[in-house]
Amino acid sequence: MEDKLNILWTTDNPHTAHTMVFMYAIAAKTQNWFREVEIIIWGASAELVAEDETIQQKIKMAQHVGVEILACMGCANMFGVTEKLKSLDIEVSGMGMSLTEILKNDGKLLTI
Repeated sequence: MEDKLNILWTTDNPHTAHTMVFMYAIAAKTQNWFREVEIIIWGASAELVAEDETIQQKIKMAQHVGVEILACMGCANMFGVTEKLKSLDIEVSGMGMSLTEILKNDGKLLTI
């Protein structure tokens, strides 16, 4: 069984980002609840990341402890934030097939 948690983050609510997305992702990685933890930025969360410095700090914290941060290229392009996300060392790529593979393979997916 794969020991990987995928967090699909779609909301632009900063409180949810701080008290759920990052709180759980960082704890899951640092407490070894999962060997791999990945946050997928999708939809409105892309714009929030690009505009909110406190969220950007949480991104850096998560990356520092080994959480992988990815972003949907279509969403980033739609909101005009692709270059900003890349400047934060976030991998921006097509995520549709990746999400489909997670779902088809019964991967652990937490959707926020």
